[in-house]
Amino acid sequence: MNLVIILVLSAVATALPADEPYGYHRKVGIKLAESLRQAELAADFDGARITGGAPAPLGAHPYIGGLLIALRSGWTSVCGSSLISHTRAITAAHCWFDGRETALGITIVLGSTRLFTGGVRVNSTNVEIHEQYNPINLLNDIAIIYLSWIPFTPVIQAIALPTGSLMHDSFAGRGAWASGFGRLGDASGIYAHQYLSHVFLNVITNDECSSHYPPNVFPSTICTSGVGNIGPCQSDSGGPLSTFVNGRPVLIGVTSFGSAMGCQAGRPAAYTRVTSYIPWIQPRM
Repeated sequence: MNLVIILVLSAVATALPADEPYGYHRKVGIKLAESLRQAELAADFDGARITGGAPAPLGAHPYIGGLLIALRSGWTSVCGSSLISHTRAITAAHCWFDGRETALGITIVLGSTRLFTGGVRVNSTNVEIHEQYNPINLLNDIAIIYLSWIPFTPVIQAIALPTGSLMHDSFAGRGAWASGFGRLGDASGIYAHQYLSHVFLNVITNDECSSHYPPNVFPSTICTSGVGNIGPCQSDSGGPLSTFVNGRPVLIGVTSFGSAMGCQAGRPAAYTRVTSYIPWIQPRM
């Protein structure tokens, strides 16, 4: 993607999975964690260095939570999440277990435009991944994070989940926001003081998305267009895809995967469709 945004994870190829669609932490998260940490220690930040997206002002997406993930291997990885209540957040299952590495715990970073500095930081070792999650094809790529009580502020708020008629909405044709702390593009590095960014995308039909990733698009998948070379890129798997309904943001997707050709290839990005998992989420609220 031409922009900086959320992550994408283990990329999926045009027709078949690229490499192996698991192993996110070694392939992406660990390297990005260290790049982000070093960038935030540097002093040459230029906030204009964003293509395809734009810096997100503090509070623009008060529900986004950056994730610093402590792995059993001893490394730190990064992902994204969405706060859905005072004590719960939603992320991708592959952020906790990517098929190869398992996490020991996470730190969720709220109310900050930077991942390693600022904001409110809450630790958790209690993450529940979907019991039918498949790290090979990324079916049921969703997990819930159990947190201690988090007070809401003007820059820390829960995002609404779909209800009512939205439960039957494909959202195709709607505009939606993706946001995250990650790379600006396939060839770009992590800049000093990497800033939370966001991009506005068009939701497409699953039929269109499936033409790019036949084995990996399910009814429980939702996709956005990559036309214009914009969309999620490496950094924040698990982060939010949201749309506005009656003036308030609603969580409709959890960032899952993108094209093996890269984020600037103009291919769709895929997310776990939140409406498909409301019956799974609600008993865990």
